[in-house]
Amino acid sequence: MTSNTLCEEIQELNLAYLLLAQRLLGADRDEAMFRLKLDDETAALIEGLNARQLTRLSRTNQLLCHFSINSSEQLRQITENPREQGLASLHASLLMASRANDQPRGDRHA
Repeated sequence: MTSNTLCEEIQELNLAYLLLAQRLLGADRDEAMFRLKLDDETAALIEGLNARQLTRLSRTNQLLCHFSINSSEQLRQITENPREQGLASLHASLLMASRANDQPRGDRHA
């Protein structure tokens, strides 16, 4: 895979992430801020971006979203969970939410 192809895929993912973030924020701002780990100011900025600004922002070669799982142990707990499938999803959500609670409010950015 060439470097240009990887950059194009990153840009596509960035745009999809930004569009999803806007949809989530429009549907339920508090829940979206929690799920996306955004502070109020960042949420307001993303929510207010127009199509041109979204496109421009997405055209970076760096991922705008981040991996929510912050340790190999946390990943192992989620992927190797022997619980029933319904409980596994809840357990994974709780584990990932615990990371949000460990960060100071101002450090929760996409």
